[in-house]
Amino acid sequence: MVPLKAHEMSPAILDLTINPNVVQLKIRFSVEAMLAEIDLSEVNDTNLSENAVKYDELRTFTPKQIKKIFGKKWSNLSKDIKLIQSGRVVELNYQDLTVPDVGNTDLTRISHLYLEAKIEKDDPVIFSWNANFGPIVVRQVGVDNGLTQFLANGNESDAIFFQGSIEISKIQTFFDYIIVGFEHIIPKGWDHIVFVLGLFFFSSKLKPLVWQISAFTLAHTCTLALGSLGYIKISPEIVEPLIALSIIFISVENIFVKKLSKWRPLVIFIFGLLHGLGFASVLGEFGLPAGFFVPALIGFNVGVEFGQLTIVLLVFIFIGYWFNKKNYYESSIAQPISAIIGLLGTFWFIERVI
Repeated sequence: MVPLKAHEMSPAILDLTINPNVVQLKIRFSVEAMLAEIDLSEVNDTNLSENAVKYDELRTFTPKQIKKIFGKKWSNLSKDIKLIQSGRVVELNYQDLTVPDVGNTDLTRISHLYLEAKIEKDDPVIFSWNANFGPIVVRQVGVDNGLTQFLANGNESDAIFFQGSIEISKIQTFFDYIIVGFEHIIPKGWDHIVFVLGLFFFSSKLKPLVWQISAFTLAHTCTLALGSLGYIKISPEIVEPLIALSIIFISVENIFVKKLSKWRPLVIFIFGLLHGLGFASVLGEFGLPAGFFVPALIGFNVGVEFGQLTIVLLVFIFIGYWFNKKNYYESSIAQPISAIIGLLGTFWFIERVI
């Protein structure tokens, strides 16, 4: 996706390396959100936090100022970042914090925290951090079949072994990435949610909806796979405005076209290709474990589908079931909502271009 707006948070990423007698950790995250004590277990949008003003202020600070504040708070923060070996918490030593210069404050500033832990034996280690810091993707680097795991709600990682976490099963990886895919739709994928709603409100009949969602699913599955494998790569600055245009197109057709034309499934398929590229760029942020590439990719896609189906099911339960056979459904419900969808698409297009 395009770089996140300053108030939007993506999961942190930990790259963990185990060497003889030492574990090295590199955490990619928003240090300002941590220092402002934004509870990312509750909100993904910092504007919704009571500490939003403090967060915005910190984003204007220079790297030197941020590092000074972080250094003073490290003794307390370190209690919430844990590395465990043989049931014992291993001390994490602060090495460095790299903070980019103040740039476009409309975009999230991503910093890197470097930590190191001394160990004396070859037992596996477990990582966790405070749920308030938000979800984190744990990636073991430097070995084949290194563990890659998505952690939410302050959960502990699986055991991370010195020679690679070969004990982790492909089934576990599959289910971990279902969570990543689902959360990319609910609650984070507002543009994808709105697009699926546009498909739903085209018709009160099941058959047109099935045709359209099937075409959309097939298309984004193709480009998600090809994009993740590196065969297709298009700049998010191009893809994201086009996704917004796809939302506008769907809304206009919903209002002015009364029947499912023979071209609409093809058009939906083309739009699905664009959305798949958007999914692939997000998945690229997390990285796919080399030893479990296929189950992770399939799991992510299944999670995306669960998210989309959840949206359709909820809208059907609360709106479609009660009103789709009413004479006024199209004129008083479907078309006005489609118009709102078009306005949202227009807003996103302008925002992403400008």
